Amino acid sequence: MLTLNLIPSPSPVAFSKSSPINASNPNLLSRAQNQRNLNCPFAFLNKPTSHFSKAPNFSRIHGYPLGFYSSITSQIQDSGVSSSNSRSFLAKAAAESNPEPEGETTEASKPNKTLKLALVFGFWYFQNIVFNIYNKKALNVFPFPWLLASFQLFAGSVWMLVLWSLKLQPCPKISKPFIIALLGPALFHTIGHISACVSFSKVAVSFTHVIKSAEPVFAVVFSSFLGDIYPLKVWLSILPIVLGCSLAAVTEVSFNFGGLWGAMISNIGFVLRNIYSKKSLGDFKEVNGLNLYGWITIISLFYLFPVAIFVEGSQWIQGYHNAIPAVGKPSTFYLWVLLSGIFYHLYNQSSYQALDDISPLTFSVGNTMKRVVVIVASILVFRNPVRPLNALGSAIAIFGTFLYSQATAKKKVEGEKKN
Repeated sequence: MLTLNLIPSPSPVAFSKSSPINASNPNLLSRAQNQRNLNCPFAFLNKPTSHFSKAPNFSRIHGYPLGFYSSITSQIQDSGVSSSNSRSFLAKAAAESNPEPEGETTEASKPNKTLKLALVFGFWYFQNIVFNIYNKKALNVFPFPWLLASFQLFAGSVWMLVLWSLKLQPCPKISKPFIIALLGPALFHTIGHISACVSFSKVAVSFTHVIKSAEPVFAVVFSSFLGDIYPLKVWLSILPIVLGCSLAAVTEVSFNFGGLWGAMISNIGFVLRNIYSKKSLGDFKEVNGLNLYGWITIISLFYLFPVAIFVEGSQWIQGYHNAIPAVGKPSTFYLWVLLSGIFYHLYNQSSYQALDDISPLTFSVGNTMKRVVVIVASILVFRNPVRPLNALGSAIAIFGTFLYSQATAKKKVEGEKKN
């Protein structure tokens, strides 16, 4: 008689003779085969792993179930089993499991995209808030922004070297022209960073961020001098920025000219960094944003630290002895400084990754809201007094920043579509 061999073999269904019955009888074979398919319609899954030597396409499996079942059918046909019952069973299962695969794929992708966007912005905002809080805490007890800014660049440099050493981030090829091209952007980055830290040490975090929201004004002015042409709506968008920053500065409780000029010079430094980077680094487009920022951080450290020693190095020891009693424990002070350094690099790294994952329009909205979140968080943590006119000026300035970012982002998108 005929028996079924259920042990995996090169073919999922095998017949062996246990008696001299005529196995070539087509009716008998068809009856046995149909019985086999009814008992175990997915017996083909016992095929050897060699049939699945290629890496699975999970987007097809999850997004297009019909593709999965068509693959199953082809495997059955390749192995010699071509039963009409198995084909009808698989077709019915596919139809019942997903009658409209395209609609379901679209609906399923929306929650995933929303979740990814929430995670990107969540990490970005969280890291920025942590940096601003602990940076200000450290500066309140240790008012030496040059040393603290140098340490933040040092922490970022070590972070990038670890990523490159462990191959967690591909290390770019270094050449003399590449280093020379980085010298200008790194210099302006150094100016922007140290000026912001000086501003943070003089005034409230919220006030510094309001003034730093005026960076688009300097970007439009400097770029126009260099030949760039902006539409009228871009020029109109910077008017509320100027008005809002002026109103916020006049009504700021913690107003200090050193803090104001620090934030203004920081804007100029970062604008010139961006402009100079486009001109000097145009031949190194193969270097991604994160690696580019890593090397700018390393070169900026060599720029800043020698100057920091000259400017305030003689006061560091006495400042440290004054800071420890104010904090209570040395470990607490060390933790504040360490967190400010790590999260300074992390929030900049997240901004580059966010720009890679989302559109320029979404990024511009997120960047504007980030400044709002940081301002509100700093006011809640440090309990800075805010006058109504000061809050109004801050809101007007940030709204102008939003209008500017929308206008320039749309211009970029239209230019990319034309290209």
